[in-house]
Amino acid sequence: MIRKTIAGAILAMLPTAGFAQATLTAETTSPGSTPHYIDTTLAAVLDAAGVATMQITEGATLTNSVQAVAEGQLDIAPAPLILPFLLSRGVGPYSGLGAERGGELAGNLRALFFSAPSAQLFGHYNSGAIQSPDDIEGKRIYNGPPRGAALTTGRAAIQLLSGLKDGEGYEGVQTPWPDTVGTITGGAVDGWTLPEGLPSGRQIAIAAAGGTTLYDIPSDILNSELGQQIVNAPGNVAYSIPVEEYRAAYAGNDITIVTDDDSFDTFALAFAQIVPASMDEELAYQITRAYLAGQERFLTGSPRGPYLFLSFGDINGSAQGICGAVTLTMHPGAIRAYEEAGHTVADCARP
Repeated sequence: MIRKTIAGAILAMLPTAGFAQATLTAETTSPGSTPHYIDTTLAAVLDAAGVATMQITEGATLTNSVQAVAEGQLDIAPAPLILPFLLSRGVGPYSGLGAERGGELAGNLRALFFSAPSAQLFGHYNSGAIQSPDDIEGKRIYNGPPRGAALTTGRAAIQLLSGLKDGEGYEGVQTPWPDTVGTITGGAVDGWTLPEGLPSGRQIAIAAAGGTTLYDIPSDILNSELGQQIVNAPGNVAYSIPVEEYRAAYAGNDITIVTDDDSFDTFALAFAQIVPASMDEELAYQITRAYLAGQERFLTGSPRGPYLFLSFGDINGSAQGICGAVTLTMHPGAIRAYEEAGHTVADCARP
């Protein structure tokens, strides 16, 4: 996989008085993804504020990025909250570490801010073998990268929609993120499930090869016992947007949106922007302070800005996906920035 490194997109302004501009190493997902937009916008905000220059490696596998931050080899990365949870137990992609080492590493992570930008959907080409989620059985379904949070949620979504498990009722297909669109447009699969921001450049690129239909999760399924288990599983939060807004986001593209009511309802991956617990308190404060001050840029710099569900207000824990099974806490410098801006931070979010 080819990985590119980019630095801050604009020239730095004069540093904040009394604080020298830092250089931060960071990793993010591929261009066109929501974490990539958040990270590159953060880089521009920090650069403009004279706080830091972010040297960002694109196309990263966040499973590896989370471990790198925990080990102090990386300064900052977006983390689907399921990953710190799995790391803390030494299971899943971190099973090779074991519970003791995994728990130790997870204890080295702190959050600066949160988001829930990537909502799970199911899609297919209108001319293909699948014409509804009822047709999934026996088909080839793209359900994420070879490992990590997206694969976990992808498998959960298909199980919810069809009752089928990967490798039993259907054939799951996985490729690294940069190969996702090519795998789907090349005809290697009959359908796909992906966590997507709104609007998704990836879904627009897929639809450029032929008309597609995208589905949410019907309310009766989402409200079932299994549905609520998945919505409330570590790393997930509920996601709901009026369907007319969802359709408007894809206006002009050959994309049909199907829901069972007047909203697009599913579950989203909850994210945190993570740093090592050892990060200097003043640096964490300055980063978070600049992030909060940059709210308008985050919300208006892309059509997806209003649908990032970034944490620009109070932190109550549950809305951010923490303070339950996921015990990730905030960096003291970040807490100081939120409180200075007039926001409250729940006790369970404090280290």
